[in-house]
Amino acid sequence: MKAIALLVGLVISPLALGSTTETIEPLGATDTVWGMIAVAIFVIAYGFVMVEEFIHLRKSKPVIFAAGAIWVIVAYLSHEYTGDVTALRASLQHNLVEYSSLLLFLLVAMTYINAMTERNVFEALRAWLISRSFGYRKLFWITGTIAFFLSPIADNLTTALLMGAVVLSVGASSPQFVALGCINIVVAANAGGAFSPFGDITTLMVWQSGHADFFEFFELFLPSAVNFLVPATIMSFAIPNAHPHTEFQKVRLKRGAFVICFLFLCTIATAVSFEQFLHLPPFLGMMTGLSYLFLFSYYIQVTAPDDHEDFGHFNIFNKVAQAEWDTLFFFFGVIFCVGGLGYIGYLEIMSVHLYDGFGATTANITMGLMSAIIDNIPVMFAILTMNPEMPHYQWLLITLTTGVGGSLLSIGSAAGVALMGQARGIYTFFGHLKWSWTVVLGYVASIFVHYLLNGPG
Repeated sequence: MKAIALLVGLVISPLALGSTTETIEPLGATDTVWGMIAVAIFVIAYGFVMVEEFIHLRKSKPVIFAAGAIWVIVAYLSHEYTGDVTALRASLQHNLVEYSSLLLFLLVAMTYINAMTERNVFEALRAWLISRSFGYRKLFWITGTIAFFLSPIADNLTTALLMGAVVLSVGASSPQFVALGCINIVVAANAGGAFSPFGDITTLMVWQSGHADFFEFFELFLPSAVNFLVPATIMSFAIPNAHPHTEFQKVRLKRGAFVICFLFLCTIATAVSFEQFLHLPPFLGMMTGLSYLFLFSYYIQVTAPDDHEDFGHFNIFNKVAQAEWDTLFFFFGVIFCVGGLGYIGYLEIMSVHLYDGFGATTANITMGLMSAIIDNIPVMFAILTMNPEMPHYQWLLITLTTGVGGSLLSIGSAAGVALMGQARGIYTFFGHLKWSWTVVLGYVASIFVHYLLNGPG
């Protein structure tokens, strides 16, 4: 029973973000039949999520259904054990507040990315890289380096898709280059996202939970760079020493493209300032920044020349509608599924067996490895919900390991899954697995550098 509970805890643990001070006592119903049924519902739903690529069932659908079913069970158990409706509602509200903060933050970021995409910002960057006629090895390093520095701003999924398009465009005649280039992009994008609150959902959750200030994440810059450089250096020797033959297509930026990029940077600065100086939640700064884009979109529409149709027709609410709603609803399902399971008492079991039993360092490294199989979002939710007593460098360690651990397998991160679909048949699970040993070396080296720079003493 303890082993099953520990395994379940590793899989199901997203609850809240740990940012509230209210303590909600779990029911302690982990040994009941209904409790295990709730676990089974989540495990089955998450199984559908893991095979999304093959069955083409959007990941949000099974987890939202599971969330509703689990809370029905939780309500029944709460009535049987305590009869306290107040505690039940407090637990629900706790999860709702945390999800709302995450939703609003991500919605703004996604809207800006969609606006920049529509104004041809990323397409122009791709066209410029192709036009330079770089050799395969130079392109390998350029796309990886750009992915590393772009993902802290644009998120690792968007970055991977953009750089993947470049690799596919120039490497059509070299499958080996495409395969290695995609592995390199996945590693670089995940590593780059680990040292910025904007680079990955897990770092965003740690920031919003208050366990690290915005600028403290940059202490992970060198460990993240090592995580990218070690496997990249090894793989670069297998890149063909040749030049691709490509056709250049000129891409024109649409009106306001640079202004929107500037406004996105201003939005980030606003969110950071709200948190650092005013002690207001970052999502409020992001929503304020969204108003910059709303106002500028109005300016584009009312000043657009009548004879240039692509200058106008910039409806910002269309960009909001184009956000990754499947992902946002997936977060809802995960948070509320595990909110219910945590209220039953499974996280308490996990905390005792993992952090109290093995210690913070071993637990954090293990959780990072687990994120290669399970998505890093539920793993990070688990830790923030348990909120174990750890020094600052250990919170940075778990931020690093969950951020880069997904690079170990192609299915371990959104970036890897997206590139498998984009480069179908060339970048594959087993193709990535062949080079996973280099990623493991980078994983170990990054942890060593982190302890060297940020560890105790």
